[in-house]
Amino acid sequence: MLKSLHTLFCSALIAALLLAASSNVLAAAKPKRIVLVAGTPSHPAGMHEFNAGCSLLKKCLDKVPGVEAVLYLSGWPSDPKAFDGADAILLYMDGGENHPAVQPERLKVLEALMKKGVGLGCAHFGVEVRPHKGGPEFKEWIGGHYEHMYSCNPIWEPDFTSFPKHPITQGVKPFKVKDEWYFNMRFRDDMKGITPILVAKPSDAVRKGPYVYPQGPYDHIIAASGRDETMLWAIERADGGRGFGFTGGHFHVNWGNDNFRKSVLNALLWIAKAKVPKNGVESIVTPEDLAANLDPKLAR
Repeated sequence: MLKSLHTLFCSALIAALLLAASSNVLAAAKPKRIVLVAGTPSHPAGMHEFNAGCSLLKKCLDKVPGVEAVLYLSGWPSDPKAFDGADAILLYMDGGENHPAVQPERLKVLEALMKKGVGLGCAHFGVEVRPHKGGPEFKEWIGGHYEHMYSCNPIWEPDFTSFPKHPITQGVKPFKVKDEWYFNMRFRDDMKGITPILVAKPSDAVRKGPYVYPQGPYDHIIAASGRDETMLWAIERADGGRGFGFTGGHFHVNWGNDNFRKSVLNALLWIAKAKVPKNGVESIVTPEDLAANLDPKLAR
């Protein structure tokens, strides 16, 4: 009798161990799901090309083993199951007062996802929300946001010469790209939990404007002469999730710069908790790739 019980116990234990091992293998094999949300068309041709930009990022991510990139074009997904199983979300869209993500019912959707540890990344205009409408949430979820009349948006060419040791910077080499790089973000107090990734020092001429809108200049921006500014940052949240903000992405052509593009691709893998390759996400973008999926717009 005792021998039979012992045999039964051992069999049950082996079955449990095999089941656990099988579950771990399945979990490891499950691809990281990155949901890319492109905003509706805006601005003249070649600017704010959210659909083309997200399509291009998806094409690059599709070649990364263990990653599943899902694309939603021209605005907030109508599919209520769009974010089911998401490991990370990118919002590349117009922001401000009417930011698609900060409508009350959508903030609740995102809040529930953030509590589950889903990663969130916001690019260019998508980092701008109002202090009273999305500000507290964005500070919590991605570490900060663009604030109207506090942050500024000049078109300039920062020189990114050095990078912190972080998965997002793997394989990224020094580069310069002319774009509408926002800076002076409204970050969390004391930059708590935030790692600046792309950092450069604007000249006094840049600080004095003009900015894109309003043209400025702002006294507090000029008064910060000589200070380094952060254009890409990363955060690890208390809920276990990760986030990033990236202020470039105004001019579509800049996705053709390998290091500009790699910075964002690495960031997407990182917030999804996928392993970032030692040399970063390698990708090739041709002129034909850049010309694909552009919105029908009138040239300025």
